[in-house]
This record gives sequence, C-alpha cells and structure tokens, in this order.
Amino acid sequence: MLITFNKAARWPEVSNNLCNFAANNVLSLFKMEKKRLFSTAALMLSAGMAMAGGLLTNTNQNVAFNRMMSREASIGIDGVYTNPAGVAFMAPGHHLSLNWQLATQTREVTNTYPLFAGNVENSANEHFFKGKAFAPVIPSIQYAYNWDRFSFQGNFALVGGGGKCEFDNGLGSFERIVANTAIGVNQLAAGIDGASQLAGLGNPGLSQMFPNGSYKYDSYMRGRQYYFGLSLGMAYKITPELAVFAGVRGNYATSNYYGYVKNITVGMSEANPAGVPLYMMLDNTKTDAADIELNCDQSGIGFTPILGIDYKTGRWNFSAKYEFKTRMRLKNTAVNKQPSIGNLPTKLVEFGVNPLLLQNPTMQATLQEFGDKFDESLEEATGEFTDGKKVAQDIPALLTLGVGYSPIDQLRINAGFHYFYDCQATTYGDRQKLLDRGTIEWNAGVEFDASKLVTVSCGWQNTNYGVTDAYMEDKSFVTRSNSIGAGVCLHVSPKIDVNAAYFCTLYGHIKTSEVDHTTQLPYTADYTRTNHVFGVGVDFNF
Repeated sequence: MLITFNKAARWPEVSNNLCNFAANNVLSLFKMEKKRLFSTAALMLSAGMAMAGGLLTNTNQNVAFNRMMSREASIGIDGVYTNPAGVAFMAPGHHLSLNWQLATQTREVTNTYPLFAGNVENSANEHFFKGKAFAPVIPSIQYAYNWDRFSFQGNFALVGGGGKCEFDNGLGSFERIVANTAIGVNQLAAGIDGASQLAGLGNPGLSQMFPNGSYKYDSYMRGRQYYFGLSLGMAYKITPELAVFAGVRGNYATSNYYGYVKNITVGMSEANPAGVPLYMMLDNTKTDAADIELNCDQSGIGFTPILGIDYKTGRWNFSAKYEFKTRMRLKNTAVNKQPSIGNLPTKLVEFGVNPLLLQNPTMQATLQEFGDKFDESLEEATGEFTDGKKVAQDIPALLTLGVGYSPIDQLRINAGFHYFYDCQATTYGDRQKLLDRGTIEWNAGVEFDASKLVTVSCGWQNTNYGVTDAYMEDKSFVTRSNSIGAGVCLHVSPKIDVNAAYFCTLYGHIKTSEVDHTTQLPYTADYTRTNHVFGVGVDFNF
C-alpha cells in the first residue's frame, strides 16, 4: 500500500501514518517470512515420504504390499502388519521376512504472483518450485512363531517418514514474502521522505536508494524424518475359522530440519545494479543481520495399541484391524538464527534521516511499539521450534478392513479399505482442524500361481485425503492419487520365497487462488507430486 501526506496534517498524524505503513510492509516481512519458513520444516515431511498411506502413516511395510496393494485379507508373514490375526492360520514354526525398499518422490508447485516480476534473476510472473525426496534404504522385518493355537509376532519398520526432502530454491511462499519486502521497502522509503519533508527536516532521498520493487535472494530447505516402529503382539486361534490379535507398537520419532532465507538484496536499478543488501537496514557490521536460519532436531516416543480379527469360511476370508491414536510429543533441540530490528533508528540516521525526526516523542513511541510488536511476532512465529519445547504430532488412528476370495487354489482376489482418523490426531497449532475428514483408501489386488516356482500379482489403491483449500499450501500438501503396483514371488525352495515389486503413485493436480493480505494482489498455486518405489524381500519358513 502507498500512503499520502496532507501538508496541513499535524505531526502525530504523520507519525501514526508512518507507523501503520511500516508495520504493514516491513514487520510483515520478518513475521510472515519467519513463520512460513519455520512452519515449512515441521510440515514438509509430515505428508511427505509416507509412500503409501495417510498423512503420516506408511502402509507399505512389506514388499508383498508393493506387488499386490491389497493385503488386508491375505494369510502370510507380511500379515504381521496388515493382518496380524490371520498369521495364526499359517503353518506351525518360525516365519521371518526381511525387506528392503527404495523410494523417490518429487513435489511440484507452480505459483503465479505479479510481484515475482521484480526478481532480477527470473522476471516472469509464474515461478516453478520443485522438492526432491529420496529414501535409499527403507528396511522392515516381520517375524512370527506359531505354536498350537498361538502366534507370537514382532514387526520392525518405518511407520512414518523415511527419507530426506530438499527444496534447493526454497518455496513460492518464501519468494512472495521477499517480493513483498522489496516493494514494501520502496514504499517505506517514499513514506519516510514525505514525513521528513512535512516536518521541515529536508528530504533524506531514500526513494532514490530504493526506486523499485526489484530483489534477489538465496533460499533452501531440507527436512529429514524417521518414525521407527517396533511392535509385539500375540494372535490366538479361537476356532479353526476365527482368530484374534492384540499387540502394541512402540514408536520413536527423530527429525531434523534445516533451512534459510538469506542474502536478500533490494532496489536494483540501472544507477545501482548491485542494489542494497537488506542487512544494511539492520546492522551493516553484520552481513547476516537480515538472514533467517533454522536448525532444529526433534525426537519423541509414543505407543500404539493394536487389535485384529480374522474369520475364514470356505474360500472366503474376512479381516479387520484397528490401530489406536498414538500420542506423540516431540522435544526440540534447536540452534536458530533470527534478525533483530533493534538498530533500526540508528540505521535510519545513517541513511540520511534527520535525528530530530526520531527525537519526536510520538516517533520514539512509534518505534518502540514497532520493536515490541516485532519481537512478539517472532516469538509467535518461532515458538514451535523453541529449544527444549515439546510439540504435538500425534499418529492418527487407523481402521482397516479386508475381504479375500479364492475361486480356485491358484488364484486369490482381495479388496480392502483404510480410514485414517486424521481429524482426531492433535498437531501443533491444531492444524488438523483444517481438514474436512480423515483419509480414505480403497484397494484391490490379485495374485496367481503361474507355476510351482512363480507367483505373479498386481494391485491398485486409491487415496482420497480430506484436505481443504485452507490446508493446502506449499509447505504441506497432498492430492488425490491412484497407486498401481506389480511384482513376483519366486518360490526358491519350500522354505524360502523371494518377492520383487515396483509401484508408482499417479497424483492429480489441485489449483488454489487467494489474495495476498499485504498487497491485495492475486496469488495462485498448482500442486502435484510423483512417487516411485522399488523393493525386494526374502521370506523364510522353518
């Protein structure tokens, strides 16, 4: 916004106008840029490296899932996760499954904003941002010992997260704040020049130093998140057709987030192509005075009770499993850096503002209030990452249902359903309240024994998240998707099976539009993602 000065205006009115102008244009930079940068770290992987499943949960914990997708009603060692009650129907003895998966993922956002034209390195209004995630090793182990009617089971896997995601050039929300800052500094300079002239103190000439809304900056964000889960439980075969399961999973979360927005320069022009580094407005003795940097580790533990049931009748099999909500509180260990505007009055004088302008009691009160609000805003924005603080990050409860039918001995057809209770899982700032409902998944799969040595299979899964436009942002977004997978199971010997599979996820596009609250200009986004997973596993029966 631009302010205008009436020559008949009294000094307090001029000062108040200047205060309001500065608060809207400069304070919003540090407040919102800091908030968005730090919020990104916590959110960027919460919906990220979950290769299959809900907002935080990985459901592909065995390669058998990758090749068939629908395993809720299958009887096999992978059932230690997907159908633990059904494992009781396996042969007596030891059963062990060792699995390795590799996953790659991209997140792509195209943003359009008029002020992007001020970027001297890319003057287009439309900018493209891409995040890359890579998880080279996603391990899992399932074990069961069946004795009489009992099945004693254990599972170790990455139940959430599982990789590192990097945005080499930051995000559109970062650049929008920098662009707003550039035009805000330009307008602030004009405002101070006008106020000084009206007070009869001359023209500092700040408008000549910041003649336009041009800018450049460096930005980067990296997040790494792992949720390790170790479950123990027991299934009991009540009758030859009915089995039940009870167990508990211990979860250990460990995350690291690192990112920055730095080297912000504004006001580039033909007369001054290098522009003015933003740090010079804060403290020209420190070249990083305007930089924002995040470096935060988080860790925590939680426990998940699990119940299951499986019922067999003829060639049909029916199953259900319920994982209770997991209460997680993550503790921060952080070393963060943030700018300070404590030197702003001194810097204004160095830029040519008459000290008499700053000695006016009204102006002094204005600057003091401005500084206090700035500090309060930073605390509000960065409180989630305060060193030593605990933040909420619950794992949602999960209900799975499955049905399987085998028309002939060599052929098995499955269908399944998942519901993630995302709205009941508390997250920092109650972000779950922005969801319409929990995540819904449907899947189906078929496997066929082509010979005594080879079983082939394929499957499909549809994932539909309950997100709203308010939930969608480049820091944390998901779109509806369809996953398809295929693979083989090689029966190397009566005691050894080898699974190999690949699946990919086909994401849709979601487009959103909003009006920037600072500039009242339109800001649009087009979101989509890609996902590819390859896995190999070996099953032992002895």
